Amino acid sequence: MRRVLEDFYRDGKPPWDSGITPPELVALIEGPGALMPGQVLELGCGTGTNAVYLARHGWRVAAVDLVDRAVRQAREKADAAGADVTVLCGDATRLDEVGVPGPYDLFFDLSCYCGIPPHRRDAYAAGLTERAAPGARLLMFGYGPGAFDDSWSGVTADELGARFTGWQLADVTPGTNPVPTFWFTLRRGAARA
Repeated sequence: MRRVLEDFYRDGKPPWDSGITPPELVALIEGPGALMPGQVLELGCGTGTNAVYLARHGWRVAAVDLVDRAVRQAREKADAAGADVTVLCGDATRLDEVGVPGPYDLFFDLSCYCGIPPHRRDAYAAGLTERAAPGARLLMFGYGPGAFDDSWSGVTADELGARFTGWQLADVTPGTNPVPTFWFTLRRGAARA
């Protein structure tokens, strides 16, 4: 998977990197009932567009991506914006190796989880759960099953409910893409397990 992602960055702009913060994240940060700024971890941060946005809105931001080139570009973008963002190169399924202890009030994932092979998804969920503050939220964008030409990518609400023990699925909103996509909001229980 890493090589596929690296190829996208090497060959130019990856299709998922629009340079625009999604309105779903903006609504959570600026809309009615907006979250109070705290600590946020972005998983699969790409070139840092959303990490910079979050920092500009008062969040203490840590961002992780698997691809060195994306991490370099995210650091450059944060520096150019004067945004205080810690960008680390690492695997979202191996957060113990990355150096992001938390606790985090918010996790943001723009199509990282749905591209993780199924046998590594429990490690992703456990890593977030271990680092989640009581009441933490996870805002995740994901492609639905069948969106790509393979048998394993994609995510469903049922899968998230089963993998994220101690979290509640608070919302599922269909995306506007030509293939099945969804915005999932999960909330960590008030008491840590």
